[in-house]
Amino acid sequence: MTVTIYDVAREARVSMATVSRVLNGTAVVKDETKRRVLDAIARLGYRPNAVARGLASKKTKTIGVIVPDVSTDFFAEVVRGIEDIAAMYSYQIILTNSDADVQREVDLVGTMWEKQVDGIIYMTNHLRPEHIEAFEQAQIPVVLCATEDPERRIPSVNIDNRQAGRDAATYLLERGSRRIGFVTTARGVSLLADQRGNGLASCIPADQFFRIEVEQGQYEEALPVIQEQVKLHSLDSLVTASDELGLAAIHAVQDIGLKVPGDVKVMAFDNTKLANMVRPQMTVVAQPMYDFGAVSMRLLTKLLLDEPVDNLTVILQHDVVERLST
Repeated sequence: MTVTIYDVAREARVSMATVSRVLNGTAVVKDETKRRVLDAIARLGYRPNAVARGLASKKTKTIGVIVPDVSTDFFAEVVRGIEDIAAMYSYQIILTNSDADVQREVDLVGTMWEKQVDGIIYMTNHLRPEHIEAFEQAQIPVVLCATEDPERRIPSVNIDNRQAGRDAATYLLERGSRRIGFVTTARGVSLLADQRGNGLASCIPADQFFRIEVEQGQYEEALPVIQEQVKLHSLDSLVTASDELGLAAIHAVQDIGLKVPGDVKVMAFDNTKLANMVRPQMTVVAQPMYDFGAVSMRLLTKLLLDEPVDNLTVILQHDVVERLST
């Protein structure tokens, strides 16, 4: 049968309130009494019931984490940052995959609310009114991670994607690039990719900038599209909205008999493991993936613990990392 707090109290010859104080550290308990309680817990194999404790305290010490694709290196590194800081503050996380589907994302917010999580760290390609409505209904703290609310209603942690695009453009223009293609998802699929493209376009003459859209931003569908556009526009450089598209760009160029970087330079956003694994290794606009997660979780703990927060919109530093593809 399940061991209860009552069984521990009886075994240790103390009140249930004393056992609770030992478990929660909410009050000073004499060393001898604490030892008896801990010994009783060990002998009986007692495990606190998180649900019951949550009902009593109205806190479950759990955080909901919603990501578009748990299988990617990018989000895996972000989640690692979340987990490390969550552990420091004794929180557990519930990780869910939304497949970047808006309705599923909205449904998952409701699921997290039903599980009585204390807060949510939320990642999506494009924040929409449906998301805002779901957050308002849940009435629990939410932090956007590697995601932006253009109206700054929701606390967020991100980089300046427009500036990152401008930095990528400057890097290539200074190295002689004159016909630059931006490989990205269809407009409206990813707000951050659109912002990067806008940053690029603001620095490159209109007749030298070519937007190459790949509907879902995946490797297989990108290969023929990139090959066609490189030949059609005689492109000398490609910037891609992700490392996966960067890998597709390198292979597409090589498959039509051109060289990287001799004929076409390739530069990507992210800096996941792919950037170092491909040959030639990719020059990237590096995003602080681990820090996205760690800073988002720390911001959420401040909101949960009513600690002072200097800025609800946190902008982290990006960096251009030069490798052999340029």
